[in-house]
Amino acid sequence: MASIVNGWIDGTDWMQRNLPAEEISEMLTKAITQREIWVAGDPVQGYLSLDSEAAHIWGFYCAQPGNGIGKLLLDQAKQGRRFLSLNTHVPNKAAQQFYIREGFKPVAEMNEGAPSTLHLSEERKETGIRELRMEWHA
Repeated sequence: MASIVNGWIDGTDWMQRNLPAEEISEMLTKAITQREIWVAGDPVQGYLSLDSEAAHIWGFYCAQPGNGIGKLLLDQAKQGRRFLSLNTHVPNKAAQQFYIREGFKPVAEMNEGAPSTLHLSEERKETGIRELRMEWHA
């Protein structure tokens, strides 16, 4: 999972690395005990991390978007639920298009200048990039 997140950070021109790769791995290890986590592939090609009580997706990354793994993971998270929420970075238009196709709607954008966070575990690390909150209702 950490290699997917680190690959995404390093391959995304608008995302600055604010954490060393090892710290991201540590945060994901902590998240395993705090959330429901589904992975797809061997080796892992995608994962989704869900706080089931809050019905909030904290982490959702795929190594190669567009091959159906993200949809499979999101369909799993939707099972038995009538609501889900997530935050995505404002510049991440491809993710937003995917979420809209999957029934999510934008509901709020963080205030101008408010930092976004990297939500890999209960810890939140500021990235300085604005976020968009999106919600899905069955």
